[in-house]
Amino acid sequence: MERMPRLRHPFFRQTAGAVCLFLAGLLLSANIADAQHKGNRLKPRYLSNTPPDPERGHEIMAQFRSLGLPGDYYLEFELQILPRTGKRSVVSGQMWGTHQVSGPAFRTELRNAADVLVDRLLGHNGPKPQSWRWIDTLPEPMVKEQTAETLLDPIGGTGLSMFELQMPFIHWNDFVYEGTDQVRGRAVQAFLMYPPADFAEAHPDIHGVRLHLDAKFSALMQAVFLGADETPVRKLSVLDLKKLGDQWIVKTIDVRDEQTRDKVRFKVTAAALDLDFAPGLFEPSALLYSVDRPDGVERLPW
Repeated sequence: MERMPRLRHPFFRQTAGAVCLFLAGLLLSANIADAQHKGNRLKPRYLSNTPPDPERGHEIMAQFRSLGLPGDYYLEFELQILPRTGKRSVVSGQMWGTHQVSGPAFRTELRNAADVLVDRLLGHNGPKPQSWRWIDTLPEPMVKEQTAETLLDPIGGTGLSMFELQMPFIHWNDFVYEGTDQVRGRAVQAFLMYPPADFAEAHPDIHGVRLHLDAKFSALMQAVFLGADETPVRKLSVLDLKKLGDQWIVKTIDVRDEQTRDKVRFKVTAAALDLDFAPGLFEPSALLYSVDRPDGVERLPW
């Protein structure tokens, strides 16, 4: 079996300061849980006879959140829309990423087969995630901040949402460490993440997200969005990686609707690492303007 390299996924970048904020937030977990819908709260599925050590779970989660690429980065990718039945299509994308004091940030643009801009988005991740979306309104386009209610709206006509692209659930403070399991033949650490009150109220059909982290490398292997009685709603799977220079980057991620079996595949086609972008690129107002492709982009031979 091929050994899984350490994943330095740009979506998961996190500073030590933000990790400290996360650990401090654990002290509030009881109050956060009380603010949620107690009747809908999923019960942990412990994978041993006794609940695993929660402190060990906090250490694993902190390590996972600390992964990141050094320097800024640029990706080109395809969103392959793969319905169970019907016509398949492809939306192309670009992503510029950086690291801020509060956590990772990225800007992305999506274009259809005719190379027409169909969406432009900005995400600031971390303990207090925020996201914005470019809206093509008349007489002029505008930028609108996303809310808990709009976070699951489809983007770029793909069926994918900002919730899946940004993955704010990896920073939810209220979680339970469930222990060690197996996914695709590898040992993983399982965590049940509980949504904050505003998200739970806006999306009562999503009761939690179960994360599976590679036990050896602390890298995300799978995230399953759960409905009532742990019914899988959506599944995000990191399939494989690619080495670029001395760094490993994500190669392919699948997001599948567990009811319809429709799927969207995120596939990186080109990349440039160790860049240095102007901070203003990641301001919400910058979504009103296009950005040039940086130099040094390497086409990846998948």
